[in-house]
Amino acid sequence: MANYLAQFQTIKHSCDRVVAAVEDVCDLWPTVKGLFEEHQPLKRAFLTNKTRNPVLVENLPVEFILTTDARLRSRFPQEQYLFWFREPYATIVLVTCEDLDEFKNILKPRLKLIVQNDEREWFIVFVSKAHPSNDQATKSVKKVYAKLEVDFSSKKRERCCKLDIHGPDTNFWEDLELKITECIRNTLDRRVQFYEDEIRKLSEQRFMPIWNFCNFFILKESLAFIFEMAHLHEDALREYDELELCYLETVNMPGKQREFGGFDSEDDQAALLKPGFKPLTQIVQDDSFREFDFRQYLFACQSRLLFKLNRPFEVSSRGYSFVISFAKALTLHESVLPFCMREVWVITACLALLEATASNHHDGVVAPDVDKEFYRLQGDLYSLSRIKFMRLGYLIGYGTDIERSPLNSACLSMLPWPKPAVWPSLPPDASSEVLEKEKTILQATSRTKHFGIQRKALPLEPSVLLRVANRRRASLSTGNLPEMFDGRQGFNEGSGLEASPRTPSSLKAPPMSRTNSSPGNFESPLDRPMRLAEIFVAAEHALRLTISDHDLLKTLSSIQDFETKYLNLTKGAAENYHRSWWKRHGVVLDGEIAAVCFKHEKYDLAANSYEKVCALYAGEGWQDLLAEVLPNLAECQKILNDQAGYMSSCVRLLSLDKGLFSSKERQAFQSEVVNIAHSEIKNPVPLDVSSLITFSGNTGPPLQLCDGDPGNLSVTVWSGFPDDITLDSLSLTLVATSNTDEGGQALKSSAATVLKPGRNTITFALPPQKPGSYVLGVVTGQIGRLRFRSHNFSKGGPADSDDFMSYEKPTRPILKVSKPRALVDLAAAVSSALLINEAQWIGIIVRPINYSLKGAILHVDTGPGLKIEDSYGIEMERYMETDSDAGASTAETSVEDSPDSPERDSEVLQLSDGKIVFSEWASTVSSILWVPVRALSEKLPRGSSSVTPLKQDILEGMRTVALKLEFGVHHNQIFERTIAAHFTDPFDVTTRVANKCNGGTLVLQVMLHSLVKANLIVQDAWLDLQDGFVHGKSDGRPTSTFFPLVVSPGSRAAVVFSISLEKTMSSGKDLQLQESILNIKYEIHGDRAAGAHKPVDADQSGADTERRDLVFKSAIVLQRPVLDPCLTVGFLPLPSDGLRVGKLITMQWRVERLKDLKGSEAVDQQHDEVLYEVNANSENWMVAGRKRGFVSLSEEQGSRVVISILCVPLVAGYVRPPQLGLPEVEEANVSSNPPGPHLVCVLPPLLSSSYCVPVKL
Repeated sequence: MANYLAQFQTIKHSCDRVVAAVEDVCDLWPTVKGLFEEHQPLKRAFLTNKTRNPVLVENLPVEFILTTDARLRSRFPQEQYLFWFREPYATIVLVTCEDLDEFKNILKPRLKLIVQNDEREWFIVFVSKAHPSNDQATKSVKKVYAKLEVDFSSKKRERCCKLDIHGPDTNFWEDLELKITECIRNTLDRRVQFYEDEIRKLSEQRFMPIWNFCNFFILKESLAFIFEMAHLHEDALREYDELELCYLETVNMPGKQREFGGFDSEDDQAALLKPGFKPLTQIVQDDSFREFDFRQYLFACQSRLLFKLNRPFEVSSRGYSFVISFAKALTLHESVLPFCMREVWVITACLALLEATASNHHDGVVAPDVDKEFYRLQGDLYSLSRIKFMRLGYLIGYGTDIERSPLNSACLSMLPWPKPAVWPSLPPDASSEVLEKEKTILQATSRTKHFGIQRKALPLEPSVLLRVANRRRASLSTGNLPEMFDGRQGFNEGSGLEASPRTPSSLKAPPMSRTNSSPGNFESPLDRPMRLAEIFVAAEHALRLTISDHDLLKTLSSIQDFETKYLNLTKGAAENYHRSWWKRHGVVLDGEIAAVCFKHEKYDLAANSYEKVCALYAGEGWQDLLAEVLPNLAECQKILNDQAGYMSSCVRLLSLDKGLFSSKERQAFQSEVVNIAHSEIKNPVPLDVSSLITFSGNTGPPLQLCDGDPGNLSVTVWSGFPDDITLDSLSLTLVATSNTDEGGQALKSSAATVLKPGRNTITFALPPQKPGSYVLGVVTGQIGRLRFRSHNFSKGGPADSDDFMSYEKPTRPILKVSKPRALVDLAAAVSSALLINEAQWIGIIVRPINYSLKGAILHVDTGPGLKIEDSYGIEMERYMETDSDAGASTAETSVEDSPDSPERDSEVLQLSDGKIVFSEWASTVSSILWVPVRALSEKLPRGSSSVTPLKQDILEGMRTVALKLEFGVHHNQIFERTIAAHFTDPFDVTTRVANKCNGGTLVLQVMLHSLVKANLIVQDAWLDLQDGFVHGKSDGRPTSTFFPLVVSPGSRAAVVFSISLEKTMSSGKDLQLQESILNIKYEIHGDRAAGAHKPVDADQSGADTERRDLVFKSAIVLQRPVLDPCLTVGFLPLPSDGLRVGKLITMQWRVERLKDLKGSEAVDQQHDEVLYEVNANSENWMVAGRKRGFVSLSEEQGSRVVISILCVPLVAGYVRPPQLGLPEVEEANVSSNPPGPHLVCVLPPLLSSSYCVPVKL
């Protein structure tokens, strides 16, 4: 079967469509051929794949060939069996007949003979030539076609269809397509089954000696080709995949030594996409194929199918994997392959894949994820070819022009050198080329980086090329090491391109009398080791023999062409990476493009690319790589006069790890920053220096402040500058943890700040802040025209210290401002009454609540009727809390809690302009201030009768003291409170006539009710009587044995006076006293902490000073007996039916004159009108009419008048009725009947039917 390999390949190339045989019985093909070909390909064909599942195939091409064609008749039976895939898949029998007898006798037997072969799939196409206008011919044709269907069709399958040349043909072509599809499907299933059976038989013999892979290959590819012709590309691809796996198993079987291949012309050019690059007969070897060619052939077939399936992404994916695996196979046979065959093949393979897949890929056709992955693979192919191309360039001496970047160094230093069996030798006529290479090597100098940065060049080779090349020379087994290294570089210093001029003396060769280009005298049986220039020239000549691609060879012919190709490959990789997921790879390659632009003085393009690279390295935290690229960016910016960008780059260089640069280099960075910052820059330059200047709060708990308090906040600032640097301004922003969206308040340093390298402590004045917790936000400042910003915390300290900040832990608050609360409390020390018109101590309790009152100032402002006795000092004492005050002092700072406060208990302070300055000892403890005050009142106290007692008005004795306390560090805290103090007389006086003796003598009882919380000692008492009254036998004083009389707090005492009526009274203007005056001389024994006490001036008087007596005076109104008043008021009886709530009644009073006013002493003016006033409780009575008015009353004795007023009782029970009074007539001249207040009974209202609701039982 392997002998048919050439014929198999020829047939496969010539047959690419499904064949349908046409059996032209009636010579109809020339007539209908055009119509058949116009309706090709088949629009929708349902075929069956290998797994027996229906598959829709669109646009399936079919080739129609007559059975009489030589292509179908010139095949031997064995060939037909072997190449069954090219046999017809359907047979179309073309017939026509208009006579039924002719059909029965001639046409039908012939058709039976044609269709008797069961292996063929056939159907009959009856062509009608009858014109529609010829009815007889049309009827005859219908009869013949009906008979044809009866004879050749069945219920299971319709095998006939009719084509009317002169009639409509719409249904015919659909029917024809269905019948052709059915035939192709059946034939395809039968042939696939045949090939699978044959392949299964060969597979079972795979491990037997008779196994022949060529036979297996022909069957397997025939099956794949059948699927491909039927447009079942998925099944065809699966067959090629299985074929590849089977081949790899076969080729790796031990025991058989097979030739790898790769020695033919143009084998260095990859044939991954060229299935017909070599005939199969050329690559066959015994019972198999050469691996080098056959694996490429299989991949080319797979790629062809993938492109037909419109899957260029999979071509890239499989292609990249194939290139990697095939390169490993090339490495195994590298010793027998041409020099650098692996590198050249990889380059051409990658470029071929890139070109083919890029032309077949269209954006938007596949999913976005697949699209990005496709571009990632494209970038990988570009990168792989770029690395191999750089290796070739380095081998021929272009290493000095390759940028020694971290990327290039990492790629090339891990890429092994070629390992030929013998390193290429130097051609005999290459002396001039060697000399030129020597000059290039000697003239090559490494570019000095900006800022004078000295760095050892990164290597571009895995090991010393000079040593590797000389070791692989066939005639060199051992050699002179100094000679091998040409006496110019050390063993570990590279190949010469990257050698340091400081060569160890131990490795220096002795001086020899030869030049760099002449071989010199080398007396040794071994060949002289090759010098580096000779290695380059030898490699270049060897590559010329290996590379057959003229374009690739041209790119290596000069350094300019090499740079152009290198740049194109780098740009291609970068552009594809940018469109993929791996955008970082694209950015890194942008740095390589920038290096080429920088070399050719295209600084603007270089700066743009370098900025992208630096941003990537900075974002990933790759500081070592950033240290390599950032100086290049800074140099570009300086050349472009981009001062802002240049200063930013210098700051970023300073922000890098200190170990990456020397101290001298870092000082140069700082010098550039300072110089540019203080130069004439138009606009300020904002920069983020979070890596250079960091900050943190000081150790310990956060600063605690109260609402409204200022303070000083200390912050530790770490400077990464190598030297001291002066900041023109520095500010710190605090951020509230409760609301981070709000911008914090900036704290500014008062003056220029000098930051030293390392740790600095900066103190900021802290204005009052809102309540909450605050963390450090942003540090900003200015150096000249540089406005810097840092939002980073210090990480310089150890992990267990407060200087160490981790983003995994919550940020520690640096400031806590408490919510508004009571910081101090001011209260009155005494709630009981003090003596009025006497100097009294008023106590003010000051309680600090967890807050210091150091330097506090208390403003005291007395209200009306109260004044401070300035002549006396203000006493301040420590206040000891009692049980009743425990609840108010739970938050108080005690003396024990403040050991620093001086131990003092009292002090005398002075009042200055209404202000009192607190002492330091009272800053943290509760204290009490005793302020001497005097409540002033010019009103004479009045006594009352026991019958009609007077109501005490509390507000008359109330006085207020407005307090304003300023405290805090800057007296920013203000607490205001107004306290009330109650002042009163020592006694409340009540009088009554205890007994009325004969002869007009009255016993007057004066009751004294103590109004203060102190012991009152009555020393003496006397009574100054009003006109109309005289003292009895005594002088108006009680018996002296009664005194001293002690009146306890809240108790009562009585003094009795004997008085009598004066027989003759003065009248009118001759009256001297209109009311009696009670005089009481007393002493008071009390504690100022409890209430009333001895007056301040009495306490301050010395022992030798005459003691000042306290005298209390009270006015007493004495009412004359009933016969003496001028007027009498009588309450007339109420109606007999009584009072009831809501019922209108008339209240009546009768006013009668008892005396003639001419002789009256109690009336200043005599007239015939009397003013009356009705007083009623509004809660008990509703009064209708005038409550106040005048009534006419004659001046003659005995004249009378009745005053009536309408009233409505509002409440039921015993209530006081309205009272009638005469405001302009003194009480002594009025006699009332009844004499005192009395009660009346008010009945509830009567039931009303309006409020009754009937109830149905």
